Order: sequence, then structure tokens, then C-alpha cells
Amino acid sequence: MRFFPWGFWLLCVASAPARGDSGSKARSCAEVRQLYGAKGFSLSGVPQAEISGEHLRICPQGYTCCTSEMEENFANKSRSEFEAMMKEAGRSVQTALTTQHRSFDSYFQDLLNKSEKALYDAFPSIYGELYTQNMKVFKDLYSELRRYYRGSNINLEEALNEFWTRLLERLFKLMNPQYHITDEYLDCMVKHAEQHKPFGEVPRDLKVKATRAFIAARSYAQGFLVGSDVVKKVSQVSLSHECTRAIMKLMYCPHCRGMSNVKPCNNYCLNVVKGCLANQADLNTEWKYLMDSLVVVADRIDGPYNVDTVIGTIHMRIAEAISNLQENKDSITAKVFQGCGNPKISTKGSSSEDKKRRGKVALEAKSSAQALEMLVLDAKGNLTALKTYWITLPGSLCSKKVTASAAADDKCWNGMTKGSYLPEVMGDGLANQINNPEVEVDITKPDMTIRQQIMQLKIMTNRLGNANIGNDVDFQDASDDMSGSGSGDSCPDDVCGKRLSKSPSTRQPETHAIPKQSGHGVTGASSRSLPSAFLLFLWVAFIAAQHLWR
Repeated sequence: MRFFPWGFWLLCVASAPARGDSGSKARSCAEVRQLYGAKGFSLSGVPQAEISGEHLRICPQGYTCCTSEMEENFANKSRSEFEAMMKEAGRSVQTALTTQHRSFDSYFQDLLNKSEKALYDAFPSIYGELYTQNMKVFKDLYSELRRYYRGSNINLEEALNEFWTRLLERLFKLMNPQYHITDEYLDCMVKHAEQHKPFGEVPRDLKVKATRAFIAARSYAQGFLVGSDVVKKVSQVSLSHECTRAIMKLMYCPHCRGMSNVKPCNNYCLNVVKGCLANQADLNTEWKYLMDSLVVVADRIDGPYNVDTVIGTIHMRIAEAISNLQENKDSITAKVFQGCGNPKISTKGSSSEDKKRRGKVALEAKSSAQALEMLVLDAKGNLTALKTYWITLPGSLCSKKVTASAAADDKCWNGMTKGSYLPEVMGDGLANQINNPEVEVDITKPDMTIRQQIMQLKIMTNRLGNANIGNDVDFQDASDDMSGSGSGDSCPDDVCGKRLSKSPSTRQPETHAIPKQSGHGVTGASSRSLPSAFLLFLWVAFIAAQHLWR
């Protein structure tokens, strides 16, 4: 995967006659003048031939074609060009992740829309008043499902339970129109009827399967967005002053020295870029965890959680549940009357609509399993390719197009002249830059923006891990012990959600009490410190006495 535009690097190493350090005749600065003008700078004051370089602060102070102003302009230019390349590289990754999100989101939304449309198309002719008088109940269900998927603060299990309760109340009244049924009676009816499973096993089965599928789908979609957002924010981190000097020395000082045709040594380039991107490389571990977690959840979505079947057949499961209620109407009604008493006879005429519409439901669901399989396969390929993004940036930047080949490693720009580059290549990450010979890096001061993004990766990976086992998570609570970055808004509501399910079927996160630092514990600590204080007092008194005796 190509992350970088190479045009500006190739311009930097455009061919020009080389000048050694021993030339007795000042050489022409035509090549540098051409480059300098191409960068948009005025040629006023630019030397026609080499001059003495004692004024230089970044490049070696030998013969040079660069004035102090040129050196400063080249340094600023190298900074803006490098930052632009970082943003361009980031955009490539962002595009890959947002494309995957858009593809899955479109598939999932379409799956839910088709299920809802199938319900709206079939139910009026199948159920008549059972549907038309209760249309809002069905619309509210699909609305809640969509809101949950989009990240709203909704307890999915409670939403499903509420749907079945509301549906049972309305259908019971419609199937018993000869009775006047009050709200108080409906409360009693629900308690007694649910013991006898009026809808059969459908509510329990659908709740288990739909909850797992929606949790996985929501976390999976959010994972792509979080990854893209992390890349965007990290790509906007400014370069340090030390990094700017190092990039300038790497890419423009050869031109100032009259060595425009000499490419930088590969290891020299690697040390410069690894020093500049030390903080970014520290994203590697958590970034790989996120990519791996997305792959695992993708397998769940296309495998055990069977999103295509579960989400695409919600309308069919509802129809199955209603049929179960119709078939068991008499027995359910008898048991409710037995537990709650007989309701009063209604003065309104009864309807035979239910009898007309009763019968088995014949609904079909068109499978899109193959489309899901292709989506997952494509996503896994992209995620695998992006796993090493942060630590392969230096190598991608210091490619053979930019640096000297291995065969010419003794004839490359080493930061001072044309020759070999002897220092070893540093490792990846901030801690490994303590002895970087090219970039001065303070390893005790990590970039806080990047540390906050590392925390975002941890939070999202945690969410995906729970989605993999069918659990939803309240990340604002679960991540309290990991908020060392000082970011109070490290997990926005629209990413993590807030509410934990109170249903017995949802596992709650463990909580651990923080030991109190008051009462007996503090008193005990204070009492234990008294002997030390007393001994200190005796020691001071003893010293004072010695002084007086003298």
C-alpha cells in the first residue's frame, strides 16, 4: 500500500553536478537556484557561486550555496512538506477505514430496512386490525433498533422486552373485544400470561440472537470510525523543532553543499524519520490490537452471530410469535382469567376480524449472506494490510526512490558529506530514541495528543472484545482506571454508549471498592508514625545538648 507522494522527494534529489570538499574553484549554484525558485522563493540574494558557510546553523559549515535566509526557508519548507506528507499518508488509511465502514453500514441498514418493509407489506393482509391498529408498536421497535445501532443510549434488551409487552397488551385486547379491559387489568394479564409464554420461545430466542448481532454490528462499525479518527488526529500533530532541523539536514543540506545528485543514506534517513515519528510509533501495539479485534468480530458477524439471518428475518420471527399467540389464545385467556378474574363485558360490539385473519404466515426472507461474506473478506484483507502502518511509515518514507541503494551505501549523503553512514538504526518508539544520533528526542515527555489516541484505541479494543462474547460495555465507567492521559472526554457517548443492561442475561462488569482513606485506617497510620516522630525529637535534643556541652 502506497502512503506517500514522492514528487517532492524526487525534486529534492534532482540531478546536479557534485562538488567535493576539496574544490579550489567556487562552483556554480545554478542547481540550487533552480530548486529554490521552484519552491516559490525569490532568487534575490541567492549566490551565483559557492560561498563560505560559517553562517550556517543546520547544514555543515563548508562551502555552500545557501545563505542564512535560504537555510531558514528550506527548514520551514521541509517542515511543511513533511507534515503534508504525513497528512496525505493518513488520508490513505482514513479512506480505507471509512470505505469499510460505509460498505458495512450500508449493508446493515439495508438489511434492517428490508425486514421492516417486508413487515409493512405483508402484515396488513395477514393480520388486518391486529396490525393496522398497532402499527406504531412495530415502527417503534425498528426505530429503537436503528437508534441503538447508531450509538444512542439505549438498553437493547429492555427495548425488546418493552416491544413484546406492548404487543401482548394490544393483541390481548383485540382478541377479546367482548370485554372491557382496563390498564390495571393489563398489568395483571402481562404478569400471568408471560409465565405461560404466549409468544412461545420467540421473544427469548430473538433477544439472545438479536442482542449479540446488534452489539457486534455496532461495535464493528464504530471500530472503523474510531480508527479513522485516531489517524486523522495523529496526522495533525506538529513536528518538533529538532525534527524540523533533522529533516532539513537530510533533504536540503546536500543541495546547499553542491551534492544535489547524492541521495541520503538509507540508515541515515531511517534514524531521522524514526526520531521524528517516535511518538507515532508508540501507537503500534494498540493499533494492532484494534485491527485484530475488528477481524475477530468480523468473523463473528459472518459466523456464529449470523447477522444476515438474524437481522434479515426479524419480521418473520414477529409473525411466528403472533401465530403462536393466536394458536394458544383460548388457553392463555383462560389462565389470565383464572389469575386476574373475569373482566367486565364491553358494551361495544365484537369484531370478527381476528377470525378472518387467523392462520399460518407465509413470509420469505431473501438471503444476502454472500454479500456479507464478500464484505468481511475485503475488510479482513484491508485490516491485515493496515496492522503495521505506524511502524512501517519510516521504511515507506525512506524507500529506494528517496535513499541510496545498498550498493551505493558508501557514496550517499550521511549528514555531513558523501560517504558511508556508520551509526546503527534505532528501534521503533519513543523509548528507543534515547541515543538517536540525528534527532534530539526527550523520551520523558510523550506527546499528549498521541497518548490520548492510544487510550481511544484501548477503549475501542475493549469494546470489541466484549462484543466478541456478546456483552455490551459502559466505557465511561470501565475506563476510569485508565484515564491517566488527563482527558476527561476520552470516550464520547456516541462512541461508547452509557447504559448497561440490567437484564439477568447480560453480564455486568465487575466493580471493586476503593479502600477508604479515613477512619480507622488513617488513625492507625497516624498512631504508627508517633514513635518515629518521638525518636526524631530525642535525636534533635541530643545534638543540641552536645553543642551546649562544648
